[in-house]
Amino acid sequence: MTATDIQKARVQMGCERRAPIETDALVVGAGPVGLFLVFELGLLEIRAHVVESLAQPGGQCIELYPDKPIYDIPAIPVCSARQLVGNLLKQIEPFVPTFHLRQEVQTLERCPDGRYLARTNTGTTFLAKTVFIAAGAGSFQPRRLKLTGIEQHEGQQLFYRVQNPERFRDRDIVICGGGDSALDWALHLTEIANSVVLVHRRDDFRAAPSSVAQMRAACEELRMQMLVGQVTGFEADQATLRKIKVTGGDGVTRSIELDDLLVFFGLSPQPGPLSSWGIEMQGRQIVVDTGKFETSMPGMFAVGDINTYPGKKKLLLSGFHEAALAAYGAAAHINPNARQLVEYTTTSSRLHKVLKVETPSPSLLAA
Repeated sequence: MTATDIQKARVQMGCERRAPIETDALVVGAGPVGLFLVFELGLLEIRAHVVESLAQPGGQCIELYPDKPIYDIPAIPVCSARQLVGNLLKQIEPFVPTFHLRQEVQTLERCPDGRYLARTNTGTTFLAKTVFIAAGAGSFQPRRLKLTGIEQHEGQQLFYRVQNPERFRDRDIVICGGGDSALDWALHLTEIANSVVLVHRRDDFRAAPSSVAQMRAACEELRMQMLVGQVTGFEADQATLRKIKVTGGDGVTRSIELDDLLVFFGLSPQPGPLSSWGIEMQGRQIVVDTGKFETSMPGMFAVGDINTYPGKKKLLLSGFHEAALAAYGAAAHINPNARQLVEYTTTSSRLHKVLKVETPSPSLLAA
């Protein structure tokens, strides 16, 4: 996420707070469905705080396949996940949501007044009138390199995410993985690193064909190297990682000197503490009604891949529909005596004011 993505959004990165943040809506998960939910809530003048376990909004699609094409978004013949998330972030700018990134909701309990008290793993607490679980398949954690003892280098020379590319300038880098993230960062870091070696278990990649072609061209031009094999060991000098050992399909083990090791084996969905929140669940999914996608707990809603109901389809389109109905359900919960009206963004002067756009002239509306 860049400043241009959300020019007005407030972002808090794992900052601990003692006093609860009071809010009308707490959204757990900032994937595409969670982001569209923020928009639907905003149209109903319900401000939201958003908790996301990853370092940026966008969820699984922005982490796993940011540049792969998506073809089933209405009126958009094709777009990448990165473009979709960028547009969703642009769409919610008028509502100035606050993002709490790199945080996970650990505990959630209903208070006597009907509100929910939620606490994240960093100590941030919320007192919310409504809660929306838009966590996809759960919180996503990187699949780690399974070598005993290498975890001591995590955050120092071993990384599963790139937060600051400049950290790797003029350094000797080894990147493990065969997906989009591995190839995208390999190609990017060839421009600033001293050397880049890409290690993958086979000479076949899950990344976009264009990225694979660029990588092979970079290898032919000696701007980087690609090695087929698996990391089977490492050498360290006290607290400093010096080499990794890569065993190829030929059975030969080679040592590669390095300054930093980047591992992109994908993300593993973790269900997290949902089962302890008292919600009715079916397996790892939350049971909801199909009128407002409310869970078994009043004022708590679940949208996207995390929920289940008869006929459920795990599609972005379905998640967007669920988000719209859940937002209306929340409005009725927050203001039960208010009259519920369905307004249209093309004609409603109230919505134009909320969206900070000009109301079209009467002649255009009549047309």
